[in-house]
Amino acid sequence: MVPLFVNWMIAAPEAIFLYIPLMKELGLSWTEIKSLPKMELEGLLYGLSQYNKMHQFDGYDENDIGEMAKNKPQLRTDYYAYRKLKDEYDEKMGLNKNKKVKTPSELAGELKL
Repeated sequence: MVPLFVNWMIAAPEAIFLYIPLMKELGLSWTEIKSLPKMELEGLLYGLSQYNKMHQFDGYDENDIGEMAKNKPQLRTDYYAYRKLKDEYDEKMGLNKNKKVKTPSELAGELKL
């Protein structure tokens, strides 16, 4: 007979979308996860998600994205969302005081299509 906990971990979406990423990506132990309120865990997971979005195109420039987008057009949309998010966080940190934030159409002009 399979223990109830094992059945729950197999069936529960929280195991896949909350606990496993917290353990794998943030190095939290099962004891730490059980001791934190669910709201804090969700906040950590949201922060991890934002961090991953903020760094998904690190090391690539507009020319690289333009070349890759020829075969996978969705990359361009993802890159625009990445740039928008990055610019928002840079502005919050005071890094964009005199820098003009580019719109997706302006970014499209920079990409070699």
